[in-house]
Amino acid sequence: MDNLRRITDELRRMDDQIGSGPLVQVVRSQASYVTDLLKNGRYTDSVSRDLYGMLAELLRLAGWLSFDAGRHGQAQRFFTAGLRSAHTAGDRALGANILGFMSCQAKDIGQFTESARFADSARTGYAGTSPTVSAILNMRAAQAYANLKDAVETRRAIDAAFDVFGGNPPGHGEPPWSYWFNEAQMNEQVGYCYMRLGDWERARDHLSLSTGVTGGPDTREGALRQALLADTYAQQGDPDSACAIGNQAIDALTNEVDSARCVGHVKQVRQHLVPYHRLSVVQEFNERVEALSKSIT
Repeated sequence: MDNLRRITDELRRMDDQIGSGPLVQVVRSQASYVTDLLKNGRYTDSVSRDLYGMLAELLRLAGWLSFDAGRHGQAQRFFTAGLRSAHTAGDRALGANILGFMSCQAKDIGQFTESARFADSARTGYAGTSPTVSAILNMRAAQAYANLKDAVETRRAIDAAFDVFGGNPPGHGEPPWSYWFNEAQMNEQVGYCYMRLGDWERARDHLSLSTGVTGGPDTREGALRQALLADTYAQQGDPDSACAIGNQAIDALTNEVDSARCVGHVKQVRQHLVPYHRLSVVQEFNERVEALSKSIT
């Protein structure tokens, strides 16, 4: 079991660094291996629950990797299977986390009402004591409501996340899969919310904090933060800053990171720079975006 946990942890951290790409096949193979163990072995109830919990997390990771690569139907199938495994394991925190990821996917494909429904179900279904898990779920809700342009619910969820974030962990510790949610992630997601509400100054403040806390642009999250930050400048009529910051995201996505989702955010920057298409800095940026787009097709 310890080796299986170690492998799962290594796969999560590989995803953090390099993005989706071919990693989904590795995770899928590991999930199949755990499935075979469950089908062909006999275990105590405790070991069986642990294995189902591990399978649920692997399926959640496979869903996330598929989503990041733009394979949305595949992602939904993995998430749904992960929910079933989490239920069998009796792990409500993990089930709520999977619902949170389903909310994240729904908002990215324009299903905003569905995104809010998933996020609210996740919050309702989690009655645990982990401050980190509670903060994660509240920020999923905040992003969902920001896309619905509901500023009141968005700010209520953000406040709830800040209220619990950094609190004392429960006696059994935080779930190992929650390690990724830190100060940088909090500010990135708050910045995203304010972008969707059209509050560019607050968005930029939080996104700038997120890029300064941890994680350079050579990681997937670093590239995403640079793309989002660049977009705030593009939408406020500062093409020079938008291109300078957006080029940092392109550098990472060209050389280090494989993420169709992040490329999509860079393409949004290009779209918002259309009014400035005659500027040479924008033309050079657009050429790089076009080359990047072709490299992932």
